Amino acid sequence: NSSESHNCAKSILTSDRLQIVVTLSEFFNETWEAANCANCLKNNSEGLSNSTEEFLDLFNKSLTCFEHNLQGQAVYLSPNNYTEVCKNCNETYTKLNDLYNNLQRMNRQGGESGHSAHLCIDVEDAMNITRKLWSRTFNCSVPCSDTVPVIAVSSFILFLPIVFYLSSFLHSKQKKRILILPKRIQSNASLVNIQEKYS
Repeated sequence: NSSESHNCAKSILTSDRLQIVVTLSEFFNETWEAANCANCLKNNSEGLSNSTEEFLDLFNKSLTCFEHNLQGQAVYLSPNNYTEVCKNCNETYTKLNDLYNNLQRMNRQGGESGHSAHLCIDVEDAMNITRKLWSRTFNCSVPCSDTVPVIAVSSFILFLPIVFYLSSFLHSKQKKRILILPKRIQSNASLVNIQEKYS
């Protein structure tokens, strides 16, 4: 039916009691928006954006690298015996991780898709899978470059109270208790004796 009148649409879409067409349409639209699917596409939604294609390409290379380096090893590996994977796939994983961080930064400013929000669910899930494999399964860890500054700042903050109390103790004037002897006449008895002598 090529008619675009409101009555025609209403009779076709909402004719049944369940309104299944409307319900399904709303469900798919909500799912599309909740998954931020538009953020993986170009502005005119004519295909994947260049950054998404680059990310998925690196993601596939990372998974291929993981599989390739596991093929030559024994089936029953101890949890800490994935050194080949960590060593040979470090460069690919680092590139993927950096690209993901850049995509997040770009996406906050609008990015290629023109939508500023989270990355689309496909990219986020792919990165979550890779990070889980890298850190939990293969137990590979990239040394954190912020460790030394964090330790230095933490130590400085811990020693601040000690420095404060020590400097307060050294630079404060120590008040010594000085006993001041009272200047008064010795006693009433001696005063009476003096008066008797002169009288």
